[in-house]
Order: sequence, then structure tokens, then C-alpha cells
Amino acid sequence: MHVAALSLTDFRCYAQADVELRPGVTSFLGRNGQGKTNLVEALGYVATLDSHRVATDAPLVRFGASQAVVRAQVVRDERTTLIEIEINPGRANRARINRSPVPRPREVLGTLRTVLFAPEDLALVKGDPSERRRFLDDLLVARAPRLAGVRADYDRVLKQRNALLKTASAARRGGSGSGEALRTLEVWDTHLVTVGAELLAARLDLVAALAPLVDKAYDQVSSGAGPAALDYVCSLGPDVALAPDRSVLASLLLAGIERRRREELDRGLSLVGPHRDDLLLKLGPAPAKGYASHGESWSYALALRLASYELLRQDGSPGGEPVLILDDVFAELDVERRSRLAALVGVAEQVLVTAAVEADVPELLVGDRVDVADGQVSRAR
Repeated sequence: MHVAALSLTDFRCYAQADVELRPGVTSFLGRNGQGKTNLVEALGYVATLDSHRVATDAPLVRFGASQAVVRAQVVRDERTTLIEIEINPGRANRARINRSPVPRPREVLGTLRTVLFAPEDLALVKGDPSERRRFLDDLLVARAPRLAGVRADYDRVLKQRNALLKTASAARRGGSGSGEALRTLEVWDTHLVTVGAELLAARLDLVAALAPLVDKAYDQVSSGAGPAALDYVCSLGPDVALAPDRSVLASLLLAGIERRRREELDRGLSLVGPHRDDLLLKLGPAPAKGYASHGESWSYALALRLASYELLRQDGSPGGEPVLILDDVFAELDVERRSRLAALVGVAEQVLVTAAVEADVPELLVGDRVDVADGQVSRAR
């Protein structure tokens, strides 16, 4: 799989931009603030319907414009597919495949698969659990696009259930009857348990498959202390990792909800479910967060992405080998880590690199060069 062309209209700083791409390595070079990251961010958006830099769509639309349009031509097995996404802040986004509208934007998921490593990934090691949950769920969807629906259903159920818990909590404190809210809550308990068990089972399977690849990737990119290990930390307790069966997980989730019912009503918040879980990253016996050095943290974040790439490549799914994107990575790495990373990624079908200066890109990754300056894109001669 590779991207043959990218076209942007009113995306970030670009009123219009068109870039032709080839398999192999392409480097986008230019000073900071010129628009390099915007290009790879757009490709990441096509692959995931999300940005690795911001939580909402509004900043993606050029100031003064009402919408942005991203188009990508994706080549897989010598067949070209055109993906078009209209980004409409405050309104529903729209998508087309080969000029034909699809019912929902998430129908395009799986057409392009990317693995993107960026400075923001340091938050996977040092940040809050929400960063690591997002990492897992994004990778789940990349492996099996249908899970985007499961993820969306869980978020919807959780939002509704939290609203009911707040209503019931307020009614209890005010001395008024909360029976109706509690009866309705039982219905949403069932929904949460059903969808939550499917999401939780998928995460447990993913962590089991990913863990040995992370350990291997960390060893390849760093000479630091190891081994690197992953543990899934569940709100239901440590025994859940031994029971990835959906029916068993559903029973455990329901029991957990019933056990913490009073506490949930007191706080007006759902306290049991995949939204409360975490992925524990360990170096040797210690957690990476709080114990790993800055260099070790960078290596761990990079290992997570390289392991993701390898897992998607090994899946052998119709999605094909993912496009590997390295956004302003090499400036943060020492010479040894740069060389090791270059040797690992150079064999990928397509690698897209952004860098402020050409010297930051290792010699092993010499390929096509695209210059970016003042929101203008030009291929180097």
C-alpha cells in the first residue's frame, strides 16, 4: 500500500496543495511553522478520521473557510482508490470513495492505514491513561475497522449512562424519588455491559499480540534497560486478563457495576468499564512513567509505534502494509537511535518523513525530497 497523491483544500494553512508521492522514502523539509506536519496530519486524518495534534476538527479548517477537503489516492494491489473527506466543524462530516458518497465517514476506515510517530507520542509514556486507551483503540480500529462502530457505541452508551447517574444522584440528594431514573439506568447497564465486554475483549487480545513486538522493538531501537513489557490494568481487577471471553467479561462487568452502584450514584459517574482502564508500560520491574529517562521514554514511545506497524504488517489483512509516517522525530533522537530507527523503517513500502533540516534525516533514508515553505509545496530538483 502507498499513497500516490494528496490534495488539500482549506486544510490548516493550505488554501490549496497538491502533492504527488511514490513508494519508498519521501522527506518533507522546511523550517518550523511552514506546514510540513499539516501534510502528514491530513494523511493521518484520512486513515483514522482523527488528528494526532488536536481533539476537535475546528482547527483543521483554514481560518475564514467554512470547510476543509482532504483527498488521497491510495494504491493497493495495483488498484487506485480515491478517498475524499469533507471536514465540517459544527456539522456532520462527509466522505466519498471513488466519487461515490458513503453513508458515514467511518466507512472509509481501512482503505488507508498509517502508523504515525510524532513528538506528541511522548504522552503515551508520560501522559494520562486516556492517551494509552486512545492508542489501543486506534490500533484496534486499524486492525478491524468494524470496531469503530463498537467504540462509538460504547462512547454513546457511557455518555447516556453518566447523564442518568447525575440525574439519579441529584434526585437522591434532593430527597425526591429516583426510582424512574434507576429503572432506566438498568437498561443502560445492559448496553454498557454488552458493548463494554466486546471492547474489553478486543483490547485484551490486542495487548497479548502487541506485547512481544514492543519488547523486540524496544531492544532494537535502544540499548537502555529492559525488558519492555505491557500489562493491561482493568477496573475489574487483575484476573480479567485471564478471561478474555466476552460472556465472562460481561458477567464480570455487570458484577462490578452492581458492587459499585452506591458509589456511582454518590458521584454521578460511571466507575466500571473500559473507560477506566489503563495500559501499564514497564521497563524491567518498574513502570516507565516516572522511572524512565527522557531517552528511554522516547525509545518506548517509538517501540509502541514500530510494534503497531509490525502487527498490522503481520496481520496480512486486505488493508495491506501500512504507510509509516515519522513526523519531526529525528531531531529528538541521538545519532545512535537515528541510525537504528533508519535501518528498521527503511524497508517499509512507503515512509514519509518531516524534518526542519536535511541533516536530521539519516543517510539510510535518502529518497524523494519535497520542500515546504510558507504553505507552498514544491518537489526538490
